[in-house]
Amino acid sequence: MVTLAIPTESAVRVEGPPQGQWTRADWERLPDDGNRYEIIEGVVYMSTSPSAFHQWILQNLYDRVGLPAKQSGRAFPFFAPIGVFMPGCDPVQPDLILILSENAGIIHDRRIYGIPDVIAEILSPGNAEYDEAIKHKAYESAGVPEYAIIDPKARALRYYRLQADGTFGEPHLFSADDLFAFACLPEIQFRVGDLFAGAPDTTV
Repeated sequence: MVTLAIPTESAVRVEGPPQGQWTRADWERLPDDGNRYEIIEGVVYMSTSPSAFHQWILQNLYDRVGLPAKQSGRAFPFFAPIGVFMPGCDPVQPDLILILSENAGIIHDRRIYGIPDVIAEILSPGNAEYDEAIKHKAYESAGVPEYAIIDPKARALRYYRLQADGTFGEPHLFSADDLFAFACLPEIQFRVGDLFAGAPDTTV
């Protein structure tokens, strides 16, 4: 048994190798229990079911970016739970990913085997450090071209774009009133505040 490294206050134990030695095969054997399991550099992480507000934001993000990209034939959108296998990530399960049509070859055998063009994560109270530090570093090392962190508490979006030196550099901050578009889909713009608008429950 191993105690999971998880962005929550509780400790969970599951059967598996010591932390730092987890593999794709170990992940495939994990229980389908409604939790999200991810492996980064051999360490397994777990997060529990997201809040209603988290799901509302994800749906709005899909409606404003994923659906238009799909309908235009420009990209394929996916959202968690789905396994995304990249260097050092065996796998991760981002909230939303976008894969440009010309890169669709990485979608096969029920998973994503390659680097998506866009990854977006929505912060929860227990996972901020996980998304902003651990996943940030993992996505940067894997070479993800664009990474967005959506902050429900601040009603803001932090955007990272991979630079020529292979690092994300400093984030570009977009507030609720700002228009935003991913660089690979410049024609699909949305107002950041619309991601949070209209939610029946805004408990973070």
